[in-house]
Amino acid sequence: MTHPRNLATSARPTPAPVRWLDTLKVYREAATLRMLSLGFSAGLPLLLVLGTLGFWLREAGIDRTTIGYLSWVGLAYGFKWVWAPLVDHLPIPGLTRWLGRRRSWLLLAQAGVVLGLVGMATADPQIALDRVVWCALAVAFCSATQDIALDAFRIESANAERQAALAAAYQTGYRLAMIWAGAGVLWVAARAEVATAVGSYQPGAWQTAYLVMAASMLVGVVTVLVSREPARRPQPPARSTGAWLRSVLVEPFADFLRRYGKQAALILALIAVYRISDVVMGIMANPFYVDMGYTKDEVAAVTKVFGVIMTLVGAFIGGVLSMRLGVMRVLMLGAVLSAASNLLFAWLGTRGHDVQALVLVVSADNLAGGIASAAFIAYLSSLTNVNYSATQYALFSSMMLLLPKWLAGFSGKFVDAYGYSQFFTMTALLGVPVLLLVALASKVKVPVAQTE
Repeated sequence: MTHPRNLATSARPTPAPVRWLDTLKVYREAATLRMLSLGFSAGLPLLLVLGTLGFWLREAGIDRTTIGYLSWVGLAYGFKWVWAPLVDHLPIPGLTRWLGRRRSWLLLAQAGVVLGLVGMATADPQIALDRVVWCALAVAFCSATQDIALDAFRIESANAERQAALAAAYQTGYRLAMIWAGAGVLWVAARAEVATAVGSYQPGAWQTAYLVMAASMLVGVVTVLVSREPARRPQPPARSTGAWLRSVLVEPFADFLRRYGKQAALILALIAVYRISDVVMGIMANPFYVDMGYTKDEVAAVTKVFGVIMTLVGAFIGGVLSMRLGVMRVLMLGAVLSAASNLLFAWLGTRGHDVQALVLVVSADNLAGGIASAAFIAYLSSLTNVNYSATQYALFSSMMLLLPKWLAGFSGKFVDAYGYSQFFTMTALLGVPVLLLVALASKVKVPVAQTE
């Protein structure tokens, strides 16, 4: 017998196509603007413990193999699903009563990021590399915790139709933070250098730059304080500790497997490798710029400002195209462009100190990355059930980083053995299997994940 709900659904008239003007108006809504600021807070720590840190370490004389291994600090982002259930359900004494579940965890995580950045600023890697690493690990852990709460905050702040726009706004804020954490930190460090010793390693300049970055986290703190907590969905109370643990730790993963069945393995495989070309290549980007003789100001202007602006353009294009053409088509486009753009870095390695070539390569790479990121975030959001939004999204976004970050740890050793050009070519080839997985995943029917 046909279920009454199915009859009601089938009787609904087909909605009229959304006009382009109405599509663009979503970017003016309050939830979208909040996500712009919170995306800035999320994007700020990442480069400071990975990309920009690599520039600092290479300038301090740390070898590339060590820099590659130290990128495993980023694995904290790959394991955040382990403590995501706690962020999803555990209240913070005092803070949760005042701010609510999502905002209290956001504020606590942001405070941890600030303290970690201050710790990094007060250490010199030439003298106390271990201290820099431990502080960077603390920043990565707190940043990953912020991501867990923020992803849930984003998913619960709007309906499914607006998730692509929220993802684009999040990416815009994220990339603006990357301009500041990439170009800004290099610009501040360059300005803080003693004029009589320009060209030599000056730890005091990096200390000033990282203290400025710590203060910049106030953007996220203020946004959390002035935002409203998303409406909390009631959940039945657990009768025992075991029942509570099952609902917190087991049910979010069981829900995903129930909804997708055998197709879950295909989806998880796609998530695990979609960004592998970009992530593995990115660890060696800043050491590459140092070794090619680019100055802080050149790297700041080209790769961290102009390049990130192109990423913003790509994120906007990706968000709009995803809403108009469908996420899977744009996901395939992003996969093709991301892998192909790495070949341009192999060409750049043959050019020497060529700023114009750097502009061309960085523009193409960041445009491709913006398109891919916006579509991928929208895809992950479509897989998520709001009843377990923090845990499930943390699982998806963690899997996106786990394998790529692990492989990236060997990137410095590979460059030392074979050179930059072969390394960039290899990272492009890593993207070929992604195309097949996207094609297969496009045939998977996505069930309704955002339950009432």
